Amino acid sequence: MSQLKDKVAIVTGAGSGIGKAIAMLYAREGAKVVVSDINEENGNKVVEAIKNDGGEAFFVKADTSSAQDNENLVRATVEKYGRLDISCNNAGIGGPAQLTGEYDLEQWNKVINVNLNGVFYGCRYQLQQMVKNGGGSIVNIASVHGTVAAPMSSAYTATKHAVVGLSKNIAVEYATQNIRCNAVGPGYILTPLLEDNLNNEMRDAIAAKSPMNRLGTPSEIAELVLFLSSDKASFVTGSYLIADGGYTAV
Repeated sequence: MSQLKDKVAIVTGAGSGIGKAIAMLYAREGAKVVVSDINEENGNKVVEAIKNDGGEAFFVKADTSSAQDNENLVRATVEKYGRLDISCNNAGIGGPAQLTGEYDLEQWNKVINVNLNGVFYGCRYQLQQMVKNGGGSIVNIASVHGTVAAPMSSAYTATKHAVVGLSKNIAVEYATQNIRCNAVGPGYILTPLLEDNLNNEMRDAIAAKSPMNRLGTPSEIAELVLFLSSDKASFVTGSYLIADGGYTAV
């Protein structure tokens, strides 16, 4: 039986990579998926792929760093489907590689606005609707760098640590209202962004940092997110689950 049959789910940053894999898997498991991304072309391609696979979805263009866009996203979801059961706040950026003492202030604020404020805005409006529904599940995509440093990427590291803390706070605040919130920490994942920007030698060097000596795949992260989103994880909240091939165990 489909794990998410008749559930309504939002996925941000769903136009490619991990977000796309999550949206596709949600749909295959029976959810009605609201695909959100700042890139309209990519987002519509994902909706088309879901429909071609027999699923149901529609696209809402949104800039995750905008509180108004996040509010509009939830409103559009409810107008279309009448409720919101699941959300995965996945959208994020890396930022420049710079020493903390030399970090460009404009870039710092950009990373904070997307990676932290964007997740907060999403959760804020999603929670309001889930309270009305009588429950729901939120999964926030953090990173392995929500627990260990990423040298030369202090803004990214700071935001991912913050997403973990935010997720725990939400879990505690809303536990009695049948709303669960968890964070996932992907390790180094073979996404289109990584493929386009790294040669084979660089990819091999990154893969060698984990005991499994390989990069993860978006579908492997999606399976973990599916579990947390489903009723199978009914007693799991406030958790930070890492999928990194052993990277942080060394």
